[in-house]
Amino acid sequence: MKLLILDRDGTLNRSREDYVASPEEWEALPGALEAVARLNQGGWRVVLATNQSGLGRGMFDMASLNAIHAKMHRQLAAAGARIEAVFFCPHAPEDGCTCRKPAPGLFQQIGERFGLPLAAMPAAGNALRHVQAAAAAGCPTHLLLTGKSEHLRGRVGQSADADLAALLPELPPGTRLHEDLSAFVDWLLAHEAAAAEAVPTPAPGT
Repeated sequence: MKLLILDRDGTLNRSREDYVASPEEWEALPGALEAVARLNQGGWRVVLATNQSGLGRGMFDMASLNAIHAKMHRQLAAAGARIEAVFFCPHAPEDGCTCRKPAPGLFQQIGERFGLPLAAMPAAGNALRHVQAAAAAGCPTHLLLTGKSEHLRGRVGQSADADLAALLPELPPGTRLHEDLSAFVDWLLAHEAAAAEAVPTPAPGT
């Protein structure tokens, strides 16, 4: 099984200054649903790991969150895409939980649920805390220059080099950068194809 972990707000859908608190406020980013469909077609199963402190702060309730995700799943299905599960932290920052990113709890829950090593699960998101949590759990990390990281577009290269380290000193080493979710999927599928071509074909009779 190939499993990949995405952030939600700012990665799959437009983020807001406060919270996405209702289905009407959930709006997919251009090309994001289609990017998930291409992942699925490439044999990848996709799960979300998302902080939803609006629950703990009383900004919306579970019925609203379920309605938001029902809309998300409908739109994904219409694009020929599927997300396997949504793992979310409902706590406010002052609750001191172990699942609110940048803590790695959500990623550890995903590893336990699916019985897979986290080192084999790429994680992509637009927020520094997402990639920090992923790195703490042992996942390969990818930062998307959308949402909270959109201001970095055009200012850094595509890997965690010295220029990037100066702008984001807390970014985990080895994190790769991509313009958006679609660009990340392009890179991932091309990387897989190149790796497959590099595997030598056994000689007949061996």
